[in-house]
Amino acid sequence: SIKRGLEAEGFAADIALDGVEGLWRAKEGDYDVVVLDIMLPAMNGYQVCRTLKADPATTDRPILVLTAKDEPTDHFWAREVGADDFLTKPVDLPELIRRIEDLTERR
Repeated sequence: SIKRGLEAEGFAADIALDGVEGLWRAKEGDYDVVVLDIMLPAMNGYQVCRTLKADPATTDRPILVLTAKDEPTDHFWAREVGADDFLTKPVDLPELIRRIEDLTERR
């Protein structure tokens, strides 16, 4: 899994089972980066991203969208709601790590 791969590289990682839990975790936790899928139950990733970017407490937290959706409209809407980066699944772990590191350096 992506979580195990990140942990093996020294990252701390949490998983949320749906968008509502993900939003709660992102707001309550002190995460350096939020990696967010678009296709989530209860609240989709676009809604989670828009909510985090609208909240002064989390607006500066980088969000990387990681999803199987790869149409131009998916890229457009991810940027439109405030995502800082976009990767498609299946993901190459070294590329994901590089993108996370780039986002944390910009912060």
